[in-house]
Amino acid sequence: MFRLRRPDDEHLSHFLARQRTAPLTYPEVGASFDEPLPDGYHHVRMATELGDGDDVWARARAGIDEWCAHAAAGLEVLPHAAPIREGTTVAVVGRVGPVCMLASARIVRVVDEPDRYGFAYGTLPAHPEEGEEHFLVVRDPDGTVRYQVVAFSRPHDLLTRLGGPVPRWFQRRATERYFEGMRDQVG
Repeated sequence: MFRLRRPDDEHLSHFLARQRTAPLTYPEVGASFDEPLPDGYHHVRMATELGDGDDVWARARAGIDEWCAHAAAGLEVLPHAAPIREGTTVAVVGRVGPVCMLASARIVRVVDEPDRYGFAYGTLPAHPEEGEEHFLVVRDPDGTVRYQVVAFSRPHDLLTRLGGPVPRWFQRRATERYFEGMRDQVG
């Protein structure tokens, strides 16, 4: 959903209430962790090294919990401090030039292992794209900590389809800023 202004708190509350019962807009739930990614979608698979050691690992995990990557990309996730828990529905508010974008997503998978931590969220009807994206920190056996973003998506609405390369550019720029945010978090 695109608007000229950021929605007020009451509108956001109603928006989230409606989205909590909405179905996901794609059938391949959890497939951002699969190889290969589903056909018929644009794919993103990017990773960056964050550093090494237990302190970096702890800060990287905290960055996931605190939605630091999203904040660095200029995206506001609501409710604030939304828990990283399967079934959590969030609103994502951001700016695309002079326009405010309001989208919804639901956490569909959480990974909480000794050396892997993160989540995937999938799109709901009030999202300009349909598909899934995962955000994961991984600690290698040598102690190196990496952050990865994997996504598959395609346009969901007419405006996004008409946007041509703009939605892809926005996704790539957001992913680059996710990495900046996580590097800042652990730095």
